[in-house]
Amino acid sequence: MRPVMVGKAPAALDMTPETAPIDPGLLPERVAALPGVPALRDAVAAAGVDAYLVGGGVRDVLLGADRADLDVAVEGDPLVLADRLEGPTRLHDRFGTATAAIDGVRVDVARARREMYPSPGALPDVEPASLADDLARRDFTVNAMAVPLHAQAELIDPHHGFDDLRSGLLRVLHNGSFVDDPTRALRAARYAARLGFELEPHTEELLRASDLQTVSEDRIEAELLRLAAEPSARRGFELLDEWGLIALDAGAGDLIAEIILLLAVDPWRSVAARSLVVYAAATGHGPGPLGRRRDLREAARELVDADPARPSEAVELASGRGDVELVLARAMSARWLDDYVSSWRHVELEISGEDLLARGVPEGPGIGRGLAAALRAKLDGEVSGREAELELALTAARNPCP
Repeated sequence: MRPVMVGKAPAALDMTPETAPIDPGLLPERVAALPGVPALRDAVAAAGVDAYLVGGGVRDVLLGADRADLDVAVEGDPLVLADRLEGPTRLHDRFGTATAAIDGVRVDVARARREMYPSPGALPDVEPASLADDLARRDFTVNAMAVPLHAQAELIDPHHGFDDLRSGLLRVLHNGSFVDDPTRALRAARYAARLGFELEPHTEELLRASDLQTVSEDRIEAELLRLAAEPSARRGFELLDEWGLIALDAGAGDLIAEIILLLAVDPWRSVAARSLVVYAAATGHGPGPLGRRRDLREAARELVDADPARPSEAVELASGRGDVELVLARAMSARWLDDYVSSWRHVELEISGEDLLARGVPEGPGIGRGLAAALRAKLDGEVSGREAELELALTAARNPCP
């Protein structure tokens, strides 16, 4: 296996609770109490279909969650049920799935299906099938359980997922799982970090032999972005590094941890999406073909190495930089960016180019030169008020400096 190389990543807050699953006998009342489930059951009854809560939602309820994803598998036409839910319904024709809502809760509805992979890493060919086939196509046993919505809420667990849930293990359903879809190896890190689980030994052996190069960059990127959005992102990326699937730079874990802390407090909490900054910390770049061309950590280090003596110098250094770069640089120790983000970048002049034109400054570079000089002076506390700004701007516009 040749690992996919990604850059250095840092650390995030580890949230890996060792949660014992509930008694399956409590499952009916726990499922019935989930937001959206009572209305969803009414819709299932009205549609007259056999429908099941499946996947991560069942897993999370068994782990004691009082809210869960409502992923529903239907034996039959999923649109019969989707049409009974709240709109708008978004269809995903290739896999026979639809997304709607009920009581304000998102519901993903899919036809129970069988999958065949034409080649390693390819998207699967699908065909309608039974619930048993649908559960057998899933990634890990803990995600291959179901609960009927059209009948009594008993646990359907053909692959002994509850036993693995109780043991804190991630186990694949068959030996070719990571060959069919190597992104399951990336998903394993997300689940293991979030749930505090370990890989079952044979599963770990299969995972370490997986080849991410059979999968497109876009699919790998999508999984890593999902991991980056997790509170336990640090542990997840470190697991991928330990398993030999990606290569993190030294100190990447610490940087991820600092980013998560930083984005939880003012003035940084709304500056950039956490998933994008953590992803950049781990890989060195942003998502997409254009994002992959720029080394964001290297760009951030330029700000870390800077030592602006005046607010105007700080604004000149930081303006035009992307928000992800700014967060990275601050997490790396560029403390002067606190003032830039909270204050300096919001400073505006009371005058405009129209004021300079009205005072006889001709159109051209003098306008920009005058406004820039006034803004620098205002940032540095050298002028205050509209008239002072205008006089300084006029002087700078009429007297170009070398």
